[in-house]
Parts: sequence; structure tokens; C-alpha cells
Amino acid sequence: MFTLSGFADEIAPELEVQLDTLARLNIGHLELRGVWNKGVLALDDHDLARVKSALADRAIRVSAIGSPIGKIKIDDPFEPHLDAFAHALDLAEYFDCAYVRLFSFFVPEGEAARYRDEVMRRMQALVAAARGRPVTLLHENERHIYGDIPERCLDLFETIASPQLRMTFDPANFVMCGVRPYDEAYALLADHIVYMHIKDGVMADQRVVPAGQGDGQVKQILAALHEKGYDGFLSLEPHLAVVGDFSGFSGPELFATAARALRGLIAEVGAAERR
Repeated sequence: MFTLSGFADEIAPELEVQLDTLARLNIGHLELRGVWNKGVLALDDHDLARVKSALADRAIRVSAIGSPIGKIKIDDPFEPHLDAFAHALDLAEYFDCAYVRLFSFFVPEGEAARYRDEVMRRMQALVAAARGRPVTLLHENERHIYGDIPERCLDLFETIASPQLRMTFDPANFVMCGVRPYDEAYALLADHIVYMHIKDGVMADQRVVPAGQGDGQVKQILAALHEKGYDGFLSLEPHLAVVGDFSGFSGPELFATAARALRGLIAEVGAAERR
């Protein structure tokens, strides 16, 4: 079964607006990336307590910590980033969620092979830091990082070879790299996918669109996941108004549009939604 979640900071900066919209859409989870125009790792103790209390009041849970870990240049200092990662792990436990999203570092265009060893060293260090913690690290395929195309994503999973490192599969991000997500990525990576980000993209003009309206082959991917027995999250990351390097924005109405598009595809493939 599919469970819907989403980046609620795409709805609005204010927590109450985020939660009101999720409740209205009957979505019981959020992927915590930011609130009050603060990134999740910048929230102080008072902020965190407010978020936790509000979530409990609404019976909304956190599906993943949408951290920016790994979204730095490969030659940027790593130790401060490792400290920030320790905080992300603490937040996962604080919000009783099983996943922390991360990335495999921005590398210069055309130089991925040159920086591969350093990428693997850093990724190994992140996995080692998470060892023994009740959390799975989710590598997201993001444009311009080492793991932005299917073959390098697979290289990461096979080299690190840890059950604690799995994949958030983002169809639109593959489209932006010129990759057909179902035809060229899904079969290669299916064994590592435990979480989905839902947005779609048009390859010709690099435009983000609701699920099923672009080249992301989202329907085919959902059908394959359903046939495989996938029982996990589909996290809406619509990016329908603003697309940024570290986040996007849609607003309440466009977020609702994204949710309707996704639910339409879920119905078309004959799958069920866990409420």
C-alpha cells in the first residue's frame, strides 16, 4: 500500500497552514524540511517542541527528516557537516521517524570519476555515524551531485553495501538529468528503493509538473512498485511555483493539485492508499 506524505514547507512557512492543508487533504504524514522559513537543522529547542506538540495534536507524523546533508561541494569542509548530521539523527529519534534524507555531494560537471573516492569516504563516514541508530539513510538522486544518474546511484549502494543506506527515488530529478526514470533507472535501482519523492518533469524545457503530466513515467513506476508489493511512502515534493537548489514552493492550492494528480495515478494502477 502507498502512504502519502509531503514537504509541508511547500504549502506555507507557517506550521498551522501546513497542518491545516494536510488535514484537509487527508494526508497524515509530512517530510520535515522546514518551518517558519527555517531549515529543519536550524530549528531550536523551542521550535522543535512547538512542532512536536502541534503534530501530536493533529495526529500527523513525520515520515522522514528532509535534511540537506550531502548538499555541499565535495571539497567543502566535511567535519562540520558530520556534526550537523549527528543532529539530524537526533531529530529522527525525537520525532520517532525511521528515515533521514541525504545527498552524495556536489561534484564539478564531468569530474565525477575524479571525486568518486572522496564521495565514498564521506558516505561511509555518514553510514558509520548512523550505525546502531534506529534510522535508515535515504539517498536522493539530485542533479549535479555524484549520485545524480542511475549508474552512480547503483555504485553508491553497491560500494557502501549497508542495509542502512537506501534510496529515495525522485522521477523528476532524473528527468532533469536527461534520464527516462522507468526505462533507464527503475529496474537498475528497484532493490534499493524504499521511499519515493513525487514530482514530474518535462525534459524538453526542464519544467516541473504534477505527477503523470511529464516525462517522469510516474504511472509506470507506481505500477511496478505496486506489483512488487511496495508498502511505503510517496512524499509530495511538487515544486509547482518555485524550484530552488535547496527547496521549492507550491502554495496550498498547487499542493492540493499535486495530491489530486498523485491520487489519480494511484487509482489508475489499482493500488490502495494507507490513511
